[in-house]
Amino acid sequence: MLSIIKLPRVLQSRLNDAAGALMQPQNGRKIDFSRPLGEHAFTAPDSVSWRICKNPLALFVGGVAAVILELAEPAVCAGVWQHSSFRQDPMGRLRRTGMAAMVTVYGARSVAEPMIAAVVRMHGKVAGETPAGVSYSATDARLLTWVQATASWGFAAAYSRYVAPLTAPEIDALYREGLPTSRLYGAIHTPASNAEVIALFDSMRGRLEPSPIIFEFLDIMRDSPVFPRPLLGLQRMLVRAAVDLIPDWIRARVGLTPSHGLRAHERPIVRLAGALADRIVLSESPAAQACIRLGLPIAHLYG
Repeated sequence: MLSIIKLPRVLQSRLNDAAGALMQPQNGRKIDFSRPLGEHAFTAPDSVSWRICKNPLALFVGGVAAVILELAEPAVCAGVWQHSSFRQDPMGRLRRTGMAAMVTVYGARSVAEPMIAAVVRMHGKVAGETPAGVSYSATDARLLTWVQATASWGFAAAYSRYVAPLTAPEIDALYREGLPTSRLYGAIHTPASNAEVIALFDSMRGRLEPSPIIFEFLDIMRDSPVFPRPLLGLQRMLVRAAVDLIPDWIRARVGLTPSHGLRAHERPIVRLAGALADRIVLSESPAAQACIRLGLPIAHLYG
């Protein structure tokens, strides 16, 4: 059982406000995870997904690692960079992407289903050619499978390494829990176990490529105001922690050197930050608000 950390009231209030602001797009419809009362999400409150995704450090590190892997696939890289606002509005893009992930895990089904349908419609408009002249479409089930699988892998790997180790059955359960929503997105071949994820990664050995866009993305993540300015040093450390998660052969393939990863003295710092983040209840976070929706204590995921 986790021991909840009680912070001074002013600090707790600021963290609550930051958690609410980080996930809500500045322009667009606000999502109320506490409504409709009693309505379930695609995953249950006792799921591995709910436990992992409450941790902001695991989400950030795992999300950055997942995007590195996605940008290593030429068609996904071209689609993301040619058809998104990442360069012009990185924080807006991060908020929208983070919100979509939170709705998929914690949102009521009546909220999640239309959001996923809207993303699918948007994907239907995304097509083009890679720099090598290969045609791609964002509705390609193979590409969607890579995106969904790398996201789940990233969250699991970040939580297990930097927060608390996950058992093999827990990791497999996480992948199974994501199958229903992955299929709604069009990723019909998403792996259902860690063994299948490993096999998928191995099958990509001939497809993943180096790209300057990966390094541009890392620069954006190091310098964009994701965290409050006093925590910029921690933010940059967490970007390096994400690089450390990437399998060795993929790092070598895309040109990520040891200098892009964590320094030896930083690893225990990241693990301490991850463990602490798992014990601070953020009342305005999607996880806490979803618990309220289902009539559970706000600290349900911490007990």
